[in-house]
Amino acid sequence: MLGLMQDHPLLISSLIEFAERHHGDRAIVSRRVEGDIHRYSWADAARRSCQVAHAVEAEGVPFSGRVATLAWNGYRHLELYYGVSGAGRVVHTINPRLHPGQLIWIVNHAEDQVLCFETSFLPLVQAIHTHCPTVRRWVLLCDADKLPHDSGIPNLVSYEAWIGAQSDRYTWPRFDENSAAGMCYTSGTTGDPKAVLYSHRSTILHAYGVALPDVTGLSACDVMLPVVPMFHVNAWGTPYAAALVGASLVFPGPALDGKSLYELIEAEKVTITAGVPTIWQMLLAHVSANKLRFSRLARLLIGGSAAPLAMIETFENDYGVKAIHAWGMTETSPLGTAWAPKAKHMDLSAQQCQPLKVKQGRAIFGVDLKIIDDQGHDVPWDGKTYGDLLIKGPWILRAYYKGQGSPLIRDEHALGWFPTGDVATIDADGYMQITDRSKDVIKSGGEWISSIDIENIAVAHPAVAMAACVGVPHPKWDERPVLLVVKRAGIEVSREELLRFYEDKIAKWQIPDDVIFMDSIALGATGKILKTKLREQLKDYKLPGV
Repeated sequence: MLGLMQDHPLLISSLIEFAERHHGDRAIVSRRVEGDIHRYSWADAARRSCQVAHAVEAEGVPFSGRVATLAWNGYRHLELYYGVSGAGRVVHTINPRLHPGQLIWIVNHAEDQVLCFETSFLPLVQAIHTHCPTVRRWVLLCDADKLPHDSGIPNLVSYEAWIGAQSDRYTWPRFDENSAAGMCYTSGTTGDPKAVLYSHRSTILHAYGVALPDVTGLSACDVMLPVVPMFHVNAWGTPYAAALVGASLVFPGPALDGKSLYELIEAEKVTITAGVPTIWQMLLAHVSANKLRFSRLARLLIGGSAAPLAMIETFENDYGVKAIHAWGMTETSPLGTAWAPKAKHMDLSAQQCQPLKVKQGRAIFGVDLKIIDDQGHDVPWDGKTYGDLLIKGPWILRAYYKGQGSPLIRDEHALGWFPTGDVATIDADGYMQITDRSKDVIKSGGEWISSIDIENIAVAHPAVAMAACVGVPHPKWDERPVLLVVKRAGIEVSREELLRFYEDKIAKWQIPDDVIFMDSIALGATGKILKTKLREQLKDYKLPGV
């Protein structure tokens, strides 16, 4: 016997319809690339999202066809989120910080048909557009009168002209809620980036999770400022969660320095924000140096990399802002865990809570965690025993796009679980703490750097016989890459020459901070570099200038 309930598919269009109908007057504020402030409402956003849907259909983009973005956090990007996905197409957010060669590979692999980009990324698109044959329409996110006449990009149109002639009324189609809605490529794996395809169903369930009381506690009374980029795992789902509850949104554009963020937070009466620790370090430095306070800011979500206890306590004790430590990854939409106390912790002193606050939190309904040993068996939740961290749930990756390899463990002990690549402990109350990474990727400022990519470029230099790359601690960026090199006999090369060798091969921020020359690099029994030994050798090493 089946239940006798109405059957409404969980579609992203239902979020923008709800926000328009029930919270249409709530503000959406954007600091634009041009430096000015743009203001409108959820009702305005809904109407313009309809225009986007018509424009995508007019381009002939088929159902599930990809529409890419190279854009900052702003109102036009929000309209693409809803208009593209709502029309049954896939919005593909691309990280503009990647090297042009990486961008070309991603656009071609995704087979993007339309690419929308900010004016600040015009030089980047001019460099890559001839190498992206699947893109037949380039859309510059600007007013009609701001379109350059000599860009050299064929089929370039301004965003306002692209949607301006379209109707602001559109009947959102109904289709299978498991249809793809969004696409993000992850650089957290070695080799070529892999694409994660989010469904309408997974995105809406994830939005519910984000808004839960033990996560953000987001409500219609909130003003949310997503500092985490909309090209980085959909801004952690905040643009969807805000529509789900009717919260106001404030978008910072490209200005993410401490001064700019503080002024925006105060001017727009922001109550909650989200971003990586490096952003909050800059914000704290600004407010401390200028003896400032927050008038409305109450909660702050920290993710992307581990948050130092000192940062958490400074926000909470000195500024009265609750810091919410969270963990996730592109493959988990990204919400996996969030830190919130249980009833038993409410009477603990601040000092007693310290060991808990450095942990990445506990699972919320919708996901589950486990840690296993090398044989695939569960290890105890005692807060001391570590194992490979696995996760499962309705917004967790099942397989990568185009069959780039199924990540699900098929061992009988962990059937259907996603291996995160992290090593962690879980205590008796379910609080998880990342202790290491099983894959040798380096996390810098919330972004991943592949150590193998660094090594492959190094060994292409004629003076390099062997190379290894490891991450070393950095007070601002969490980790930075250091290159260890064994030189070929009879060939000399300097530190500066090797670092210059990386130029035009990878993004500038991915270039190692230092080069250390060694007589030999330890290898294991199978010929693999023993990075655990290298890290031990570098335990007392200090980065130049740190």
